[in-house]
Amino acid sequence: MRLTDFSDYSLRLLMYAAAKGDRLITIEETAQVYGISRAHLMKVANQLTRAGFLKAVRGRSGGLALARKPERIRLGDVLRATEPDFALVECFRSDNNCLITPNCRLRGMLKEALAAFSGTLDRYTLADLLLSPEDFGIQPAA
Repeated sequence: MRLTDFSDYSLRLLMYAAAKGDRLITIEETAQVYGISRAHLMKVANQLTRAGFLKAVRGRSGGLALARKPERIRLGDVLRATEPDFALVECFRSDNNCLITPNCRLRGMLKEALAAFSGTLDRYTLADLLLSPEDFGIQPAA
């Protein structure tokens, strides 16, 4: 199983926003910190805002901030909001045409593994990932 870059960037954006506390962050500064595409990060920020993880403040001095406290943002919820699907194999998809599906035991094992993966991530929150601004290579303001 592999998570999309979209989910990876989502978690990183949330981690950066959490490290900044109440200070608004911008897409531009976050893209520079991580060395990733500003345009791609904009899409990520829009999705996280629609999902209720970030809040956007418009205007000249606007930016992004967490919409909830870090301990109220479960990692499993973030991934469910950002991953397109968790169809690990064909038989998980609605267009399944696998001949052996009715008798296959693999599907049940993979379903169990996916539930364990999701369950583990649901036990952790953004608070468990908190870093300081210095961890991002940013010196605190004097």
